[in-house]
Parts: sequence; C-alpha cells; structure tokens
Amino acid sequence: MEKKTFGFICFAVIIEAVITYWNQFFVDGSFSWKMLASIILGILVAVAYKLDLPEYFNLKSNLPYVGNILTGILLSRGANYTFDLINKLTNL
Repeated sequence: MEKKTFGFICFAVIIEAVITYWNQFFVDGSFSWKMLASIILGILVAVAYKLDLPEYFNLKSNLPYVGNILTGILLSRGANYTFDLINKLTNL
C-alpha cells in the first residue's frame, strides 16, 4: 500500500478521534478532565517535538501547526489505540 493511502487512513482515524471527543464533550455532556488533559498533553508533545503525521505521508497543510495538532489528538487517544491501529494497518 502506498504512502498516500496510509495518510488518508490516518486522516480518517484522526477525524474519528475528533468526532468521538466532540460527542463526549458537547453532545453527551460527559465532560472529563482526564480526557481534556490527555488532548492538551498530546498536542503539546506533538508541537514540542514537531510530530506531524500528515506531513510524513507527504500531505502538507498551508496552515502552520495543523498537522501537529491533529497528530497530538491522535497521540491523546493512547498507546493501546495507536498500537491497535498500527496492527490493523499492517494486516491490510
């Protein structure tokens, strides 16, 4: 599978994470300080270490830090989520 295809799959996963967080914060009304802290920490780590998953897949944004923020949101989902994603992608 080529790099851009993996990039699109990663975008789909990131969008799913954003929608999940949105639903939990604003639709369900179940605000979680742990989840908010996880999102903030994930974004801070991604920005501090210049982690940009979309850029890795040659998908560059015209807006600075968008890739870092999206990568941070993916990181905030946790190691188990990311590990499961990698396993699924490598088994395709």
